[in-house]
This record gives sequence, structure tokens and C-alpha cells, in this order.
Amino acid sequence: MRAPNLNRQSAASGHSKTPQLSLKYGALLWGCAALVTALSLFPAEAASQDGITVSLPTEPARNWAVDCAKNEVLLIQHPDSYLRFRFHEVDEKGDRVRDQIETPEGTVARLILRDGHPITPEEDSAERDRLKALLDSPSTFARHIRHEQDNKKMGVNLIKLLPDAMLWSYAPGQPQLPNHRSDEHALIVLDFKPDPKWSAPSIEAEPLTALQGRVWIDPGSRNMVHLEGNLFRVVNIGWGMVARIYPGGSVTLHQTNAAGQRWIVEHIVEKLTLRALMVKNVKQHLVFDTSDFQAVPAMSYQQAIKMLLATPLPSH
Repeated sequence: MRAPNLNRQSAASGHSKTPQLSLKYGALLWGCAALVTALSLFPAEAASQDGITVSLPTEPARNWAVDCAKNEVLLIQHPDSYLRFRFHEVDEKGDRVRDQIETPEGTVARLILRDGHPITPEEDSAERDRLKALLDSPSTFARHIRHEQDNKKMGVNLIKLLPDAMLWSYAPGQPQLPNHRSDEHALIVLDFKPDPKWSAPSIEAEPLTALQGRVWIDPGSRNMVHLEGNLFRVVNIGWGMVARIYPGGSVTLHQTNAAGQRWIVEHIVEKLTLRALMVKNVKQHLVFDTSDFQAVPAMSYQQAIKMLLATPLPSH
């Protein structure tokens, strides 16, 4: 889900979203997914489904959520781990692909494809001018990248709330994902729903009281593989004056190991109906995909921009 007042582009990255924290309420859903990553799952009694042995942990599910909340902060901040990849985004503005590079100072990106085709010479010239303008203006870069940093900070804060905000349980029968291979370790499956005794400490956290779903975890790497979540009741942000989010919204999220121990969101489908600032109802349908991951060394944002500019546009 995303905040209605954050529909602005970042001059640094060329877009307002990142794969992990698409927008403020996208960060909320990512935080919920991320909370159950890095679980330490030890086998107890085993069950079997389609030839896959499913081992359940002995500890209460919440214990793993508490431990995971501490570990997941490091994964979201990914210290000393930087990637270059393609970011494919489909929303009400169209179909776009960007070449994106992470740096210690923030993310930079260059638009390379629109509607499945290379951008026009005019669009490419505008992208080059935008990126070149940032090379000699660290203050401009810092101002625009602050949005990305704020989203990450909010995502971390939400993760810290999740162990208490949710009730955690092991999904009955431990249903495996359809494409999960029988020769791999069985995924651990957790269900989550709001704890009715918990109260949101901020308006950003309010949607947690209406979010429920299921996650699939790889016990070997201790990372979340897949999440399916949905909003089951109306959520009023700021007593409904900032936004009203209607029930029926959903998110499907898939995560992958991009490089070494660095996991990243590979696919998101987000559907949401909201009323922003008491104006009119808006239906949002967003699809994000990441691909072509390459580990890159830590570099300045200027070096990353020069690397983007030196790369020829794809032919298709």
C-alpha cells in the first residue's frame, strides 16, 4: 500500500519507488513480509505433502518473529552490500524499465525501456540531462534521496512493531508453493493476523490492524520466499481525512537470493482502493519486478551515475 501524498518522483533515482520499499505503505507490507525472514527453524515432528518432508519448529511462532525483527533490519539496510539490476514497473503511468544501482549514499537509476521498447532519443536526452545535473550537486541529490531514506526508516520502525502487532501461527498442513521442487528443503509456512489487543502507536502503523496473510520461509537460508497478504476491513488514516483504504486490497510478494546472502524482492503485485484527502476513490494496481542482478562494489553516487551514462541503451 502507498501513501496518497507521496506521488512524486525522485530526481536521483528517476522514480518514487524501490523494490523493497515501494512507497510508505508499500514499506508497511514489505515490513510484514520481511519480519518472517531469517527465521531459525529447528525440526520437531514431520509431516509430508507431495513427497516433501515438512518439519515444524518447536518454539512458538512469535519467538521466531522477535528474533527475525532484529535480523531483518540489517537486510533492509543491506550494509556493505550493493546491487545493480533492472527495475520493471507497471502502474497507471505505464510500463517502464530502469537500470538501477545502489550506493552507500542512495539509489540512482536511468530509464531505459518504455512499454517494452527502448526510450526515444528525446527521452534519453532528458534522462542524461537529469543525471548530469546531479553530478555536480550533492545537495540536490541528498534532498531528493531523503524520500528513499525516510521510507527505509519507516519500514524498520514497522518491523520492530510487528512481533506484538500480529498473532503468528503455523499454517495447517504446511502447504508448499506450486513451483517448489520436491528435492529442496520444505518451506515453513506461517499465518499472521492482527492481535486485537494491540493498538497502533502512529497513523503509519494503523494498516497493521487490518492486515492478514501467509508467508513461506526457506529454512536453510532463513529468508522469506513468498508472501500473500490482504486487507480485510476499512483502514482510516488520520481519522479518514488523510486517506481511507478499503477492504479487498491485496499484495503478492516473491523474494529471491540475488547475490551471496543478499536477498531482494523479485516480484510484487499490489492492488488497492483508497480515497485520498477526502476527494475521490482511486484504484491502484502496481506490478514491480527486479532482474539481472549484479553485485557491485561500494561507490559514490557520482560514480554510479557515470556508470549508468556509459552503458548503451538496450536494443530491446
